[in-house]
Amino acid sequence: MAYFLFVDESGSDLHNSPYAVLAGVAIEDRDLWNLIQDIQAAEIRYFGRRYSRGKEELKGKKILKKKVYRQARQLPPIPESERCVLAQSCLDEGSTAGKYEITALAQAKLAYVSELFNICSRFRCKAFASIVSRNAPFTLDNDYLRKDYAYLFERFFYFLEYLRTLCSGIIVFDDIEKSKNLLLVEQMDRYFKRTTKGRQQAGQIIPEPFFVHSDLTTGVQIADLIAYVVSWGFRTGEMTEPKRDELDNLVAQVCRLRYRAIREVGDNPNFVIWSFTGVITDLRPEDMQDG
Repeated sequence: MAYFLFVDESGSDLHNSPYAVLAGVAIEDRDLWNLIQDIQAAEIRYFGRRYSRGKEELKGKKILKKKVYRQARQLPPIPESERCVLAQSCLDEGSTAGKYEITALAQAKLAYVSELFNICSRFRCKAFASIVSRNAPFTLDNDYLRKDYAYLFERFFYFLEYLRTLCSGIIVFDDIEKSKNLLLVEQMDRYFKRTTKGRQQAGQIIPEPFFVHSDLTTGVQIADLIAYVVSWGFRTGEMTEPKRDELDNLVAQVCRLRYRAIREVGDNPNFVIWSFTGVITDLRPEDMQDG
């Protein structure tokens, strides 16, 4: 028995995003193929074909941006069967598409993402997120694993530990530059071998990750959508950056995918730890922080 944790991030450049979010979605191995098939079937049902068949990719910053919501509101809701035909026409015809086709495609995008999160809920997927402040200091010392990664692994470990079965965790990242992939592998190797928490977590999390192309891997696409929704729409009392209210329905769906761990911390035997972190205000290891 194993769980795959597919990981991606949103807003890491912080040019426009209110928060940088490193997100993951945990999917049990026995459910993975059935979940993928259901999501691919949803693509065809909403777009008339696989949306990602061509150059397009189902990334949050493309299919959930403000422009898509504006386009979706241009006309009243279009019946699903008609919307599917118009959405496919818009994808196939591109620049010659008219108002009805553009509106249908926008409505289909929003309906598809909602259905994707419904499918994740049906397959008991769990969402994880490390939320980072825009101004969080970080270190250029490549020996250290970034704190948002460490917190994500910690919360994934709590989930695996709770299952009380011999269950392994497999980490799957979006493939980027080979040099950056290698650096992350080396940082994870040091974290899982040389830190107390890492060595404990290595009992259930396999320390060496896999790297895949996001446009070819459904799990990473889910993680990207979760990261985008959390960055732009999820808020707690400490999260003061502006949010996009039109994302509220998707935020509610993502929140239902969270995991809550109860652990003994200090004198509190029932300390609650959510799979979404509080806002991380400093990415440096504790011994490198000011004060």
